[in-house]
Amino acid sequence: MKLFRVVSATLILGLLGPAQLSQAQLSQAQLSQAQLSQAQLANAHRDPLSTRTYAASDAVIANPERGFYHHTETHYRADGSGYTPLDLATLQGFRTQESVTQILRVFYLEKFAGADKLDRAYLDLVRADFATARAAGVKVIVRFAYAQPPGWPPTTPYGDAPVARVVKHIAQLAAILRANSDVIAVVQSGFVGLWGEGYYTDHFADPADPSQVSDQNWADRRTVVLALLRALPRDLMVQVRTPYMKQRMLGLPTGTQGALSPDQAYDGSAAARIGHHNDCFLASPDDFGTYLSDPIELDKDFVAQDTNYVPEGGETCAVNSPRSDWPSAAAEMERLHFSYLNTDYNRDVLGSWGDNIKIAQQKLGYRLSLVRGTFTARTKPGGAVGVGLDLRNDGWAAPYRQRKVQLIFQGDKQTYRVDMPADPRRWAAGTTTTLDRTVCAPVRPGRYRLLLNLADASPRLDDPAYAVQLANTGTWRPATGYNDLGHTITVEGRGLGGGCGAKPQLIR
Repeated sequence: MKLFRVVSATLILGLLGPAQLSQAQLSQAQLSQAQLSQAQLANAHRDPLSTRTYAASDAVIANPERGFYHHTETHYRADGSGYTPLDLATLQGFRTQESVTQILRVFYLEKFAGADKLDRAYLDLVRADFATARAAGVKVIVRFAYAQPPGWPPTTPYGDAPVARVVKHIAQLAAILRANSDVIAVVQSGFVGLWGEGYYTDHFADPADPSQVSDQNWADRRTVVLALLRALPRDLMVQVRTPYMKQRMLGLPTGTQGALSPDQAYDGSAAARIGHHNDCFLASPDDFGTYLSDPIELDKDFVAQDTNYVPEGGETCAVNSPRSDWPSAAAEMERLHFSYLNTDYNRDVLGSWGDNIKIAQQKLGYRLSLVRGTFTARTKPGGAVGVGLDLRNDGWAAPYRQRKVQLIFQGDKQTYRVDMPADPRRWAAGTTTTLDRTVCAPVRPGRYRLLLNLADASPRLDDPAYAVQLANTGTWRPATGYNDLGHTITVEGRGLGGGCGAKPQLIR
């Protein structure tokens, strides 16, 4: 821990003396000594440490913004019919009975393909759906589209809207999307083509041959995606249907060369906010046109690198053994950092995975667990508390939305919170992250249980349903959404410590 490393340097200086140290060691020891007061140093090296390990759990956990999702859709036809509001009890059942915490909501805009203005009644219905999702403790993967085909194969006209009208509709939806961004997991680019998947379209490709997309068509597609990015808060991402869409719109090469770097991640740029969804996952060698590079592996390399920092998800759509069999599916979801997958489709593909479906339930998205913890055992009021935590991510992806990391001091009468400077979006799949912090103890003497809160970034979602449960046995506290670190610190003695960093805030 930082505090204890500083103390060690000071003790070396005191025990050995300047003559027995190299110049570099002496400079470091003197700098360390200057950084802390003598009182803090005395507290830090005197106070004992406690170390413990944690047992991992194999439970399927209902954590936000990850896992399987249920598909939902609603319509708004020319006469205003077809809208089916979300049902609170159904959404609550997804959480409690299936550990499913998210839905895809496709909002079909049939009535407005030929009209610039969205009805107030329609906007109220969309707004109400988000309120229902919030009450149920679920998040929404959002997509807007204008049309579904009445049969197969689809025929022209397909029924979507021209670019100018799409941009006007996005502008009218912006206020609702911003106001409800707390319960939106991610927004799919949508709008263009049947199902909002960007292929069968009247206005963004040649309707007679949708594979022919002109330069102007690409410019119009880019206009739609950028308008959607502008309509959303900077911390919300947009997913496009194929990697080439992102590459073409932003002028990026395929392969790892064009993908996000750690320095670019989360910088608010379009590249850092555009992720991927694959709605024909495993269906053919190129997933029915999802991958266009030659060789295909270049596009997969692009997505594999990109999705370290942006979300990937989708659905299976056809049995294609052996590619759609479990060994291939698991390897690809791990490689491409899948955060979510449709549980409703394709049932034949999912059924072929057998009992391995539980592994997907565990590993889609992030799966964070405590490995080891080291803590100060006792300190004086306001004194230094060292906390060292090793957390493992055994999921296939990192969290992709911002999240608070908070250390909780829970006493018999009062509870305090300390915000930790950590970003779970950087806790990459398959890695162990060490949180190594020194914070101040509460000034009120007593015994305090230490807990970890991985809370939603939105103050509006101060709700256990939106907190992250760590994959350990005996640590989850469902009433608060906290994870019990299994350590109690004693705060006692006279006088006040100081200079220890972040101070706790009383929360109850």
